[in-house]
Amino acid sequence: MSENLTQTVKKRLTTSAMIASIAAEGQPTQAAPFGHALVELARQRDDIVGMTADLSKYTDLHLFAEAFPERFFQMGMAEQLLMSAAAGMAREGFTPFVTTYAVFASRRAYDFICMAIAEENLNVKIACALPGLTTGYGPSHQATDDIAIFRGMPNLMIIDPCDALEISQVVPAMAEHKGPVYMRLLRGKVPLVLDKYGYRYRHGKAQRLRAGKHAIIISSGLMTMRALEAAEALEKQGIEVGVVHSPVIKPLDEQTILQEAGEAVDHQRLVITAENHSITGGLGEAVAATLMRHGVTPRFQQIALPDAFLAAGALPTLHDRYGISTEAMVKQIKVWLQA
Repeated sequence: MSENLTQTVKKRLTTSAMIASIAAEGQPTQAAPFGHALVELARQRDDIVGMTADLSKYTDLHLFAEAFPERFFQMGMAEQLLMSAAAGMAREGFTPFVTTYAVFASRRAYDFICMAIAEENLNVKIACALPGLTTGYGPSHQATDDIAIFRGMPNLMIIDPCDALEISQVVPAMAEHKGPVYMRLLRGKVPLVLDKYGYRYRHGKAQRLRAGKHAIIISSGLMTMRALEAAEALEKQGIEVGVVHSPVIKPLDEQTILQEAGEAVDHQRLVITAENHSITGGLGEAVAATLMRHGVTPRFQQIALPDAFLAAGALPTLHDRYGISTEAMVKQIKVWLQA
């Protein structure tokens, strides 16, 4: 094998890590914001306990385990048992923070969350890593349908934070909320984005981050980061796009969304939803249903993952392929605006 070919192969392997950071090169990040926030919260509240199904290291809960070993419970690879035990903890007056992968909570432990936790409206906080397309390991690990699965469950709040700053603020808000919460967790080195906008999480509220006269994007999770990047890129081309961040998917902040969409109708702006989730059953459909019920009918489009089992591979390649990269968003928005 020639030296040049060897270098090419090494480069391809290096850039094709199956689980990779979603941060762009040179983008500021914070390590394990969930783990650090939970440790800080537990220093203030002795009712906080941490529980996981053999995934403490991969959900940043290992920081809690190191700080409070007597309040940490490793339940093994048994997600149904994990959720049932968390319900028992809540009944005894504790506030358990439970972690696993989003696919395991939504697909494998659904009935246990529904019957043991949600029906009883217990104070269990479920934080799940690898939401949507944040891993390249294929359908077995890609939770592209978790919001759709959980949106129909009564009593369950659903939160999809954007970045490290928001995660650190969401954790204490989850603990204060009375009832079960499901949070899509970004782990490891998480991008830091919202600090530039003076953002502060307001429980249950969507917030406008920037205005735009041609279109507005209503987004959640990492797609708010991508929406902001796309808006900056489009601004250089004379296209002004606003961004409204909606971290809470259920209950949806209908008042803010109706206000923003109503202004879009008045000024003939395009309304776009953007989510790291299947086009079926997530934020986009929740927003669309809200608008239809209230007779607000702007031009409307969705940026989302397809209703399909996705491929395995490197995240940058997959994000381009399935339309949720910044570059893909810019191209698609320009097509819609020119139509």
